[in-house]
This record gives sequence, structure tokens and C-alpha cells, in this order.
Amino acid sequence: MGKRRGERELLRSLTKKQKKHLREFGEEHPFYDKLLLLHSCFPFQSENSDKSSAESDSETEVEQVSVYHKLLATLKTSPESESEEDESESEDGESETEMDSEGSQETGEADGGEEDKNDVPELEEDSLDRLFLQLSLETEETAEQTPGQEQADGADTSCDPSHGLIEEFTDVKHESEFSLETNFMEEESGDCNADQRDGNSSQAFSEDPFKQHMDKELEEKEVEKMSTLPKSSSQSKWPRLGQLTFSSTLEKHKTLKADREVDVKQLYLHKPLESTWPKVNKQFLSSVNKPSEPSFTPLQRELFCIMNTYRDLFYPERNALTNGEEIRHAYCLHALNHVLKANAQVLSNNAKRRDQKPGTDSDDYRDQGLTRPKVLMIVPFRECALRIVHIFISLLEVNDKRKIDVSNKKRFKGEFGSDPEEKPPNLKRPEDYEAVFAGNIDDHFRIGVAILQKSMRLYAPFYSSDIIIASPLGMRTVIGAEGEKKRDFDFLSSIEILIIDQADIYLMQNWEHVLHLMKHINRLPLDSHGVDFSRVRMLNLNNWSKYYRQTLLFSALQDPQINSIFNKHCFNYVGQVAVRNVPLSGSISHVVVQLPHVFRRLEAENVTSVIETRFQFFIDKVLPEYRDAIMSHTLIYVPSYFDYVRLRNYFKKEELNFTHICEYTKKAGVCRARRFFLKGEKQFLLFTERFHFYKRYTIKGIRNLIFYELPTYSHFYSEICNMMKATDSGVDATWTCTVLYSKYDAQKLAAVVGIDRTAQMLQSKKNVHLFVTGEN
Repeated sequence: MGKRRGERELLRSLTKKQKKHLREFGEEHPFYDKLLLLHSCFPFQSENSDKSSAESDSETEVEQVSVYHKLLATLKTSPESESEEDESESEDGESETEMDSEGSQETGEADGGEEDKNDVPELEEDSLDRLFLQLSLETEETAEQTPGQEQADGADTSCDPSHGLIEEFTDVKHESEFSLETNFMEEESGDCNADQRDGNSSQAFSEDPFKQHMDKELEEKEVEKMSTLPKSSSQSKWPRLGQLTFSSTLEKHKTLKADREVDVKQLYLHKPLESTWPKVNKQFLSSVNKPSEPSFTPLQRELFCIMNTYRDLFYPERNALTNGEEIRHAYCLHALNHVLKANAQVLSNNAKRRDQKPGTDSDDYRDQGLTRPKVLMIVPFRECALRIVHIFISLLEVNDKRKIDVSNKKRFKGEFGSDPEEKPPNLKRPEDYEAVFAGNIDDHFRIGVAILQKSMRLYAPFYSSDIIIASPLGMRTVIGAEGEKKRDFDFLSSIEILIIDQADIYLMQNWEHVLHLMKHINRLPLDSHGVDFSRVRMLNLNNWSKYYRQTLLFSALQDPQINSIFNKHCFNYVGQVAVRNVPLSGSISHVVVQLPHVFRRLEAENVTSVIETRFQFFIDKVLPEYRDAIMSHTLIYVPSYFDYVRLRNYFKKEELNFTHICEYTKKAGVCRARRFFLKGEKQFLLFTERFHFYKRYTIKGIRNLIFYELPTYSHFYSEICNMMKATDSGVDATWTCTVLYSKYDAQKLAAVVGIDRTAQMLQSKKNVHLFVTGEN
């Protein structure tokens, strides 16, 4: 009681003006509200925060401080002239219940990715008093800070990491700085003014790819053509990308040609990017580059030429070791260039509308979508999002003296960065594994980014964001499913650029999340979200957004599921470009052990019957040959987890001597299975592809190898075969390798044996025997 009495004495020392300000407004700067911080900090951006961002800025401000205002409302039991002691006594009986009821309303995502409404601990009465005292004492300090200091400090001290709680960025006082509706072009820097002057030229408008693409008004006949008629395609060969397939419904026999020399000024980049891009991309340039193209590598030049025409692009030769970062820089430049141009157009029209006479027709200023997010970037891990944001910052900083303000930067580094000490020591893994799984590999995240007026706002609510960076799982949890009360996908209604990077990794995660996302993108929103319909483009009002959306798809391989995304979910009226190079030599040439390979063909009537046909073929014709004890140490490689479960159940039913390892097997179970298989105590080992993808363990003791289906990654074929050399006793003559395939596995087969052998194997219905000497 003595401590509480002392705290009340300090509260009495406040002036009446300070007490009135606390009662009416809470505090000088709501961004520093420590009490609100404790009740709304969460490890991930919550669904509640995403959904609440649909409200207007004014509504958001009221909601964000409502907890604090309700706490202060307990002080209003007497007039202002009454003593502080009476107010404190009335507060004691109500503060706990008030905070309990408000604390239970906050929602967030736990570390495991699931929502938990009861995640916030309750505050005791003593701690509540101390917090309120701390708030009261800090009011004067906060009021004395300059706006620049407040922005910088607030961005780095949004949450105390020791509490393990994170708060969404809610700088209400500076909300107007990031609002498109309340800003004007002339308020920006001189560079943007130069943009506006240059933009007054009708010729510049007509030649700018952004203006050409977004200002094109489709007719209903053209939309009907794209929905019903097949696409016409043409072939072309470029120096670096190789064989390209151009397809379009509206533009027939129009093939894009590769520009051998690219001038940055001809690309119509936003002014700051012209000077920053050569510096940012300098790390990938070599002395081989010609003086005429000092800012792009040959690969980036050809990729960006396609991106800049706003055609859809599918590039299936992304490699994390070689060209992964080059490609990331190229699409980041394109995405940022699009956002800056779109925002500059809105700000310029804001000034024109402000200066126009009342009653003038404002239909000429349609420059927005139904919601603000324009670019959606799907990446597999947090490390990828971290690198993307760093590229954005580098591209926006013209020089060392002109640093941009990045809000919540410390929190972002804490959540998306990685601790070097977390990496397991002394583990030998292939180079491609180290490149893919570098940094923070958490696959459940989403973050909104708003870019405006030399500032970048991280953790912006989705409806106030220009760019959304997320993983498929992060998007699935916020989109939800039918029947769920809390689900939101309206922010996807006006996406103009969709970037799906490293699509092959999603095959190892959960491809259903990608399909679920594609079903909910560019759909009419269920709510207006405060949009000014006089500024919305007609293409959005007509629900034609999907015909204007550009999709950039990057993968390390060609796969039927990835191809289906590009062929069935992309409707760009400009057309599509797909890289279709065929592998001349397959990964079988990298097998270093002398091993006979038997490719056994199974006949299936259609694609849907392949799964059943393969299972019957395996248990009827392949498995009986390996039941003999002499065929021990047999590893069965199973790419699909569903096939693995089916085989495991069959082996248990038949009481075969086997063990199994999958991606869900615990470490102790993996060690036990590997030991049993090595010693020969278990004849068969069922082994999933996803386990190999995530762990890359060397399995010793393999003498017989069965590929139930061709691996998704072609280099996995040689890796698994080369595990045989790890066998200590090793009798070369007894090693065997059997592969099951059908005509529907043509792409995977070509990646393993090469295009020439694939053509021969698909024409012949007989089993094919290949012998690799280790020199191929």
C-alpha cells in the first residue's frame, strides 16, 4: 500500500492541464502508448489487424486508442475540480475488470501460426497502477520530441523483444504521410516534380508501358474472345533465355524481339530508380558487360524487357546458386517502378482535383483500384522477404545523404532476420541446399509495405499497403475457407502484378495453398472499404482486373502443376511468354557409381488414373521381385506423401519387414530406421522426397533402389543413386535401380535421361535398360 500511495502522490503532482489532457486525449503521441503495446503485441501480423485495416484512417485511430480511452474513462467519475485521490479510489474498483474485458478482445497469431484469443496475460492491479504512472510521467518527454525524432525512434522501439510480443505499426499521427488520398504531387521532392513535368508530355504518356497497359480500355467483345477462343502461339529464340513461346488471344502473330542493347532512359523508370539501379545491381555486373549496357546482366536485360511490356512470364530455370539473386533484383525493380508510377499518378491527380472548379466533371481522374494493394509477392521463407525489403530500401535511397525513413525497421529485422548461432554446426549439405535454406526459413508470414514520399512503412495494414509480401501459408491463414467467421481476401481485388518466386518449393510445402490463393485473387470485394468510386478505374468496376494482372512465375523446374497455374489462372490481355528449353543431357549423367538402370513403363488411360495404375503395377509386378531375402537393403523412393501412406499401409497389412522415414518422422525415429536398414534388420525402407528435400541425409546400406515415381527435382535422382557408394561392404554386381514411369511423366523423364532418350522411351512400350559407367 505504501508503494501505491507513493504512486498516487506523484499523480497528484500533475497539473490540471496535464490531467485534462490525459482524460480527453490519452497522451501526446499514441505511438508510444506502452499500455496499448502490451495488449496488442503479437509475433505475426494478425488477421484482426489485417481486417481492421479496411476501415478509414479516422476509424483506425479511434480503434487503436480505444483500450486506453476506456481506461481513462474510469477517471471521469467526478468533475475536473475534484481531487486526484477520489479519482484514484474510483479507479481501483474498475480498472481490473475494464482491462480484462478489453484484453480478451485482442487477437493475434501464436508462434505456431494458429490464432489464440486468450494469448494476452492479465495485468494485476499493482502493475496496472505502475503502468499508468509511467504513462503519466512520460507524457511531457514525448511532447518535447521533434516529429523527426519521433518517427525514427518509434520505428525502432515499437516493441520490447524481451516480452516476446510484437505490435502492428500504428503511427496515427503520421498516418497522413502514407495516405494517397491526402497527399499531393508538389509536396514531394524535386525529382517527383520533374516526373510530373515530364509526364505532361503526351508522347511520354503514350510510350510509357505502364500507361499503355493500364489505360487500355477493353471492349466486351475482346473479353469474350479471351474467355472462349484458344490462344495463338509463336516461337522465338533469344540469346540468353533460349526458346520462348509467345501466346495471346488478342495480339496475333506479334512476337517480342530481344533488345541487344538497353538504355536505362528508354525503360521509362521512375526518376530515382534511374540513378539507384546501376549502383544496386553493380554486384552482378562483370567486366565482360558492354559499355552500352552498364546496369543489366544479359539475363536481367532479357527478363526485364519482357516484364516491362506487362506480359505474363514463366521462367523455369531459376537456380538459387547461380541466378536467383539476379532475378530477384530484376522483379523488385519492376514492382517498385510500377508502384511509384501508380502512386505518382494518384498524387498528381489529387492536386488537379483540388485546383479544379466546383461542378467540373472528375471522371478523367480514374487512377485507382477498388483497394490499394497493387503488387503481391509470394516467396517461400522470411529470408526472401528480408532480402526483398533490403532491395527496395537500396533502390529508394538516392545517396548516403538522402536516407529514406523506414518505420518499424528494428522489429522487421528481429522477426525476419536470423541468428547465426542457430545454424547447426558441422553438417555437410550440398551447395544448393545451403543456398535455398539460408537465413530465416520460417514459412508462415505476411507483411504489408506502403511506399510514399521518400518513406517506407513496414507492417502497414493490408488496405493501406502498396505491396504485400507473404508466403502461401501466410496468405491461406488470412484468406480462410468457406464457413469461417474470420476471413478476408478483399485486399486481393485490385492486384496488378503477381510475383510467385521459387514456385518449386511450394510443391514441397503445400501446393493447395497456392491454388487457394489463385481462386481468391482479383475478385470483387465484399465491402467498399471507404473507396472513392469516382477514382476507381472502369476495368476494376467491370470486374476485369484479372485481364490486366501481370503474373511473373519463377521456378527451378517445369512441372505440370506449375504449368497449370500459368495456363489456367493467367488471363493477361497482352499475352504470355514462357521459357521452354529442353534438357539435352539429364541428371543421370551425374551418377558416379556403376549401376544398371531399368526404366519400367506403365500404361494409363488418362492422367487421373495414373495414381491407381502405378500402385497396382508396383504391387503386382515390381514388389514380388524384391520379396526374396536376397533382395534386401531395398530403398523405395516415394515423391508423393499420399502414395507413401498408401504403401506404408499396404506393407503393414502384408506384414512385410520394412521401416519408413517421412518429413514428419521424429529425429529418434529417423536414427532408428537408418540403423535398422543399414544392419539389414529391415528389408525395405520407404523414403519420401520431402524428407530428402528438407534434410538431405545420406542413407547408408542401399543395394537395391526403386523410384516409385520420377523425382520432382532431377538432381535428386543422381543424389540418391550416389548414396550407394556410401555402403561399406558394397558388392557392385548386386546393385540395381528400377524406375517406374508413364507417358505423362515426359517432363520429369527428360530432366533425368535427356530429351533424345525420352523420345525413344515414349515411342517404345518396352522396358528400357541403361547402364551408367560413372563416366557419362
